[in-house]
Amino acid sequence: MDLTQLLPQLGGGLFTLLAFVVSLSIIVAIHEYGHYIVGRWSGIHAEVFSLGFGPVIYSRTDKRGTVWQIAALPFGGYVKFLGDANAASVGGTDDVAGRDPRNTMLGAPLWARAATVAAGPVFNFILAVVLFAAYLMVTGRPSDPVTYKDEVALPPAYASELEPGDQIVKVGDIVMGGDVSLDTLPITDRVDYTVRRDGSEVVVQGPYPLPPRASGVTPRSAADDAGVRIGDVITAIDGQPVFAFRQIIDVVNAADGQPLDLTIWRDGATRDVTLAPRRMDLPKADGTFETRWLIGINGDLFFQTTTDNIAPWTAVWLALKQLWFTITMSLSALSHMISGDISTCSLSGPVGIAQTSATMAGQGLGSYMSFIAVLSAGVGLLNLFPIPILDGGHLVFYAYEAVARRKPSERAMNVMMIGGLTIIAAMMIFSILNDLLLCP
Repeated sequence: MDLTQLLPQLGGGLFTLLAFVVSLSIIVAIHEYGHYIVGRWSGIHAEVFSLGFGPVIYSRTDKRGTVWQIAALPFGGYVKFLGDANAASVGGTDDVAGRDPRNTMLGAPLWARAATVAAGPVFNFILAVVLFAAYLMVTGRPSDPVTYKDEVALPPAYASELEPGDQIVKVGDIVMGGDVSLDTLPITDRVDYTVRRDGSEVVVQGPYPLPPRASGVTPRSAADDAGVRIGDVITAIDGQPVFAFRQIIDVVNAADGQPLDLTIWRDGATRDVTLAPRRMDLPKADGTFETRWLIGINGDLFFQTTTDNIAPWTAVWLALKQLWFTITMSLSALSHMISGDISTCSLSGPVGIAQTSATMAGQGLGSYMSFIAVLSAGVGLLNLFPIPILDGGHLVFYAYEAVARRKPSERAMNVMMIGGLTIIAAMMIFSILNDLLLCP
């Protein structure tokens, strides 16, 4: 157990706030540092780099004259460049006494301003790739052939004859290898495993390969709200014994949203919980979504497997693919929500993100890293939306300037900024209501 699994004992509300603030602070710090460092490289001087808003708790001034500070309200941050009228870099002047206008945001060349603004979202994407790649390199990938490493905690009825180092050749009549699926394996409480042990093949017995054990719990799902945690084993549903994860799927689908009574085994003790499956929209490989009844748990093999190391360049490539998937699925989900094809419950606001932060942090450092990576990608994508106030809005203004050879008028800028603020405020209010009332 790592530190993130012990922290929930601090208390639900405090832990939720702490997990949210830590994840948000990391993402904001990287985003603003992107603005800062590219601005510096481009010759634009940063007067203030602030993590948080409000009263300053700590500050120092570096040799370049930039004030680095931590403020009391840790829900965002900003970089204020020379000549900026405010922290949002909206308005200002390039006429700064004693300073070269070239060092201001307004007086810098168009390319420097555009690069500085774009750097924030780009650094969010870079953070996502770094975290995805680090997670892959730490966890590795399952060895081929699948090799038994160690048991996981299961009730005594799941006793296994497999031993560490056993290479699994067949499960029942299914030959292992590649992307083989165990979906066609008949559901029985005991299964024959053909393994390669000490240079020869032997047949041993073990439980169904995919037991009704929660290897992952979806944040804000029925299982999460009911207190189901990773490692919990569902031994019965509505009084009927289960010993395969597929049985849970079948029962949940047949329940059609009706409450289910689950008997859960955890660390040698059993308890009963009641939960109702919820309709959830799941992304498909073709970019569309399917709606299914789910309780919010994932399953896995009944044992730990040995893993192979992933080379750094391979991890980065896989991380880039994961980033692309995250971005495309986010855009697809947004378009499907707008068209009414899927529920707005797929959209989380501050409350939902805070709750998800706590759940993922409680599941361990790896899960928390993956969550921060996904959230960072989402923040980068959101900031590229062409809405005034956001980075994407600034880039639209710069694109207009590049084509028209002049900046938008101050009046037009003010009107569009007010419109942008209105849009952002409306989105924030809707997302909070969505979290608290529509999809609690």
